[in-house]
Amino acid sequence: MQKISQVAHYAPAQVVTNDDLSKIMDTSDEWIRSRTGIQERRISLNENTSDLATNVAHQLLEKSGLSPVGLDFVLVATISPDSPMPSVAARVQGAIGAVNAFAFDMQAVCSGFLYAMEAGANFIRSGKYKKVVIVGADKMSSVIDYTDRATCPIFGDGAAAFMLEPPGRIWE
Repeated sequence: MQKISQVAHYAPAQVVTNDDLSKIMDTSDEWIRSRTGIQERRISLNENTSDLATNVAHQLLEKSGLSPVGLDFVLVATISPDSPMPSVAARVQGAIGAVNAFAFDMQAVCSGFLYAMEAGANFIRSGKYKKVVIVGADKMSSVIDYTDRATCPIFGDGAAAFMLEPPGRIWE
């Protein structure tokens, strides 16, 4: 059994509304809202996926009060890495100073974050690892087709993360 001890999220500042999309494709705010419920999405103008992931990892560490030196591993679920290598997770691991952690990416599109959570839980179940950072980060604006109204309105850029740990005692 494991516990999620802390969570964090990050979204870039640039907002793209449904009305903004209606200016570049055949769509409308009503069409998008009625099908998806989405009103706006965030787009990164000058950050890579690793930047989004690093930002949220820093937030997570700050909220948890943990030193990055105490992390065992960093796992990033993404389908939009900066490059084939190094992995986004390795970039994050280096950027946050998690010198004792190993790191890898998991690329499984929409289900990637869930797969990453299960992988992290299994590493903890092994008894060898105690502090696991799981990040879901994507810069979909770098791969999305802005002429496809079936998919474009659904995606934006951002990151979320959580700290996964073994469960504590009942009184903790």
